[in-house]
Amino acid sequence: MAATEESSPFAGLSNLGKIPELRKRLLFTLGMLIVYRIGAHVPTPGIDPNALAAFFAQQQGTLLGMFNMFSGGALSRLTVFALGIMPYISASIIFQLMTAVFPKLEAIKKEGQSGQQKITQYTRYATVVLAVFQGFGMSYGLESMQAGGMNVVVDPGWSFRLMTVLTLTAGTAFIMWVGEQITARGIGNGISLIIYSGIVANLPIALANTLQLARTGDLQPLFVLLLMVMVIGVTAFIIFMERAQRRITIQYARRQVSGRRMVGGENSHLPLKVNTAGVIPPIFASSIILFPVTIANFAPWESVKTFASYLSPGQIPYMVVYALAIVFFCFFYTAIVFNPEETADNLRKYGGFVPGIRPGRRTSEFLDGILTRLTLVGAIYVAAVCLLPEILIANYNVPFYFGGTSMLIVVSVTMDTASQIQSFLISRQYEGLMKKAKIRSRRR
Repeated sequence: MAATEESSPFAGLSNLGKIPELRKRLLFTLGMLIVYRIGAHVPTPGIDPNALAAFFAQQQGTLLGMFNMFSGGALSRLTVFALGIMPYISASIIFQLMTAVFPKLEAIKKEGQSGQQKITQYTRYATVVLAVFQGFGMSYGLESMQAGGMNVVVDPGWSFRLMTVLTLTAGTAFIMWVGEQITARGIGNGISLIIYSGIVANLPIALANTLQLARTGDLQPLFVLLLMVMVIGVTAFIIFMERAQRRITIQYARRQVSGRRMVGGENSHLPLKVNTAGVIPPIFASSIILFPVTIANFAPWESVKTFASYLSPGQIPYMVVYALAIVFFCFFYTAIVFNPEETADNLRKYGGFVPGIRPGRRTSEFLDGILTRLTLVGAIYVAAVCLLPEILIANYNVPFYFGGTSMLIVVSVTMDTASQIQSFLISRQYEGLMKKAKIRSRRR
């Protein structure tokens, strides 16, 4: 395992304004994100905002609190974008799992670009269906919610439910369209940038609250300084681990194509990332653990609430179960996205082999063994980063959710976007060199 020796993904970003097309893409991306943030403040009709704010103040550390973080606070205000992009993410994950289970979907996926377009279309339909179900469940649950003696819904009934379902489903469909437009006409992955903007939007408020607590004496200035140093250190550690990979040397045999012409014989490498699963495992783990806790909060039985309290954030049983769930989903999701047998077969088809390892089954076993060790290291790393905020909040009363899934998303999306910008710059420089070479050859 070693960090990649590639140039930094942030190198060359000083040339952003020198390429008109890149500048247009960046402005388009920024404009679409601004539209998304404006929509995150447009409220859904029929809601008492004061009662809703009081209710969500009690939902920290529950499934609703986590969804509210991903929506950038839109859920706590119940805006038209309250469901956020979570239905689309859920539909994408469902189809990834189904592709590995159902041969027909796997065959469609292997059709290339046309197959990928079909899967994308199915994902869109599934997103709308999930948004309808989630919107109806949310509208039905809001009618029974109270906070401070006030009803959250002003006028409950089927008119409110239908209006809420229609509004939230349309909002999710619009966010999905915005994400696809950013991916096609902007820079970076649109869906990831939408989640990123929602998380980053809450960071200034968290920082201001921390400084306010330091000013009033609730937090020691030295502790705040150490906290900031820790933020920088953990961010650097995440960047290192997200770029870390094991490079497997691949050699291609020389073969004769026509006459005396020989092709192949070059060496390449197969990069295996330490954290192949990305941020999916902590999202899965949080959803599964916090779902029964959230349901139990609405149950009328005290024994159920007492049992659920042991699985609430900050409790030792919750931390243990959370860490084990992250490790499990790291292995589970990695097994879905990377198939050693398929990789070994593809290498054999194209004349590639690992030096010292026989092609076929031996190569598959070799790759599987390395991937298992890398996944174990990656799972421990993800679990440690995700448990850090729980420890800080439980033991040191840190006023904001530092670390965890949110920091993994912020760092990963920042690195990915910077890498795409750098690749765009390199491709444009290469095209410019090719044009100059053609002009010189014509002059000659």
